[in-house]
Amino acid sequence: MTAEPLFGRLALIGFGLIGGSIARAARMRGVVGEIVATARSAKTRARVMELGIVDRVVDTNAEATDGADLVILCVPVGACGSVAQQIAPHLKRGAIVSDVGSVKGAVVRDIAPHLPAEVHFVPAHPVAGTEHSGPDSGFAELFINRWCILTPPDGTDAAAVDRLRAFWTAIGARVEIMTPKHHDLVLAITSHLPHLIAYTIVGTADELGEVTSSEVMKFSAGGFRDFTRIAASDPTMWRDVFLTNKDAVLEMLGTFNEDLSKLTRAMRRGDGEALFEHFTRTRAIRRGIVEIGQDSAAPDFGRLQTDVQKT
Repeated sequence: MTAEPLFGRLALIGFGLIGGSIARAARMRGVVGEIVATARSAKTRARVMELGIVDRVVDTNAEATDGADLVILCVPVGACGSVAQQIAPHLKRGAIVSDVGSVKGAVVRDIAPHLPAEVHFVPAHPVAGTEHSGPDSGFAELFINRWCILTPPDGTDAAAVDRLRAFWTAIGARVEIMTPKHHDLVLAITSHLPHLIAYTIVGTADELGEVTSSEVMKFSAGGFRDFTRIAASDPTMWRDVFLTNKDAVLEMLGTFNEDLSKLTRAMRRGDGEALFEHFTRTRAIRRGIVEIGQDSAAPDFGRLQTDVQKT
């Protein structure tokens, strides 16, 4: 817990997994004095009130923004521009405006033009999440030892960047700074393309006429189960990701298709050496991820072993 709050009032616009986790973590660590939240749906606002994890729930984005020292947009990337336009007249002088979107170039393009000169815009992307959504899905530990990437536009006040860095550090994250363009290229290969592949594979399995749906579910191996977990992510969020970061994703998809063609040729030719070399190289990447602490080497098939139904 911090000695004193880093921000007097935090406004969360949107309250799903990320917004709910920020609220829980910020309250647990004492990094803000007050948390005000809002959401588009009246049902969601009512649920946030029931959960009791914020100080106030208000009906509009403008109300949430009023008097806030830090405003975080926890909405789909495609909605950021319209939300920025709504809150701009109500922003406190010197306030920091941020977001949590996994695309940054489009966020800068859509938000920055609406913000007054006397506020600071520091886009952010906490690289953390689950396939779950909604106000009940959040938890305070979500960001611990996970990366949060800040992508301040040129000319952003350094002190504002440092304050937001301190906020994310206080709730457990490790912070990195990139340009928006570089961020989008990195995330295209590490996150966006894997999601696109997962959606495709699960969709393909669903379309196979000779394999019934019950067989796909009953005999799903660990790899397919992991794909279904990824493919269960929020459809609205990922629709917006692929539309707003399409150039970087298409570039990575082109490279992926080339590599897939090489493996296809190797299988057709019976070239076991080429397959073995490729699999050895990718195995080393997995080991590297484990070595730097991005994942555990412990067996994990998508659920605790105690949860597996005993037969």
